[in-house]
Amino acid sequence: MNSIIHLKAPVVSVEWLHNNLNAANLVVLDGTINKDFNQVKEQIPNARYFDIKNKFSDVSNEFPSAFPSKEQFQKEARLLGINTNSAIVVYDDKGIYSSARVWWLFKAFGFNNVSVLNGGFPTWKCAGLKTETVKPYSGDLGNFEANLHPEFMTFFNDVKTASKEKTHKIIDARSANRFNCLVDEPRIGLRSGTIPNSKNIPFKNILDEEGLLKPKDALKTIFSEVINENDDVIFSCGSGITACVLALGAEISGYKNISVYDGSWTEWGSLVKE
Repeated sequence: MNSIIHLKAPVVSVEWLHNNLNAANLVVLDGTINKDFNQVKEQIPNARYFDIKNKFSDVSNEFPSAFPSKEQFQKEARLLGINTNSAIVVYDDKGIYSSARVWWLFKAFGFNNVSVLNGGFPTWKCAGLKTETVKPYSGDLGNFEANLHPEFMTFFNDVKTASKEKTHKIIDARSANRFNCLVDEPRIGLRSGTIPNSKNIPFKNILDEEGLLKPKDALKTIFSEVINENDDVIFSCGSGITACVLALGAEISGYKNISVYDGSWTEWGSLVKE
């Protein structure tokens, strides 16, 4: 009989996932953003595609990857066959990138039995582990229940207050060159700049050369240089994706009072002109 698993850490290794692929309640999600199915032919066995941009974002919002409603998230999760007792492991094709956004979304909707695959699909492939041809999910409907925890997400007015009154540490996950306005923003027409009173931890700084999260002690050292143990923290980035990578590292490091600015610099730089 296949076992039932409960995930005890925010990340799991490819070895762990390989050894537990047959667990009865395991759901593997491919959280790759902007996936081109004409180019990508492989996936981890039985993976289900979590479409951040089109299914799990508020597409009516003018800014990208906007936080979905409780009703939308619950509906789309059920369509992927996700149940209240599922154990979810999410990966992406870059290592740890958009998979952290998927992890954070589930947590924001009250679901904690979810982990990120450390190193993602590149590490799985590098280990020589089995893959299969990409296929859409066609199984049963799930019974997932979404329960919004609003403290996980912050929005424009929240960040405006936090920036002005310095009630939170605002940490930007963009590259140092973007944060310091040394290069243009990749989004056409978006000005360069930073949220006032924010500090910078580029998300790649918490990953090693192979795309794995650095060890816990190294993560704690990186975060401790800009965040105190009991600070209220808001993570920002370009559009709310890589801010979640920092949230992942911060949770592993023991920080509790953390949230993600959903609109991030795309929204702030568009709405605030100076």
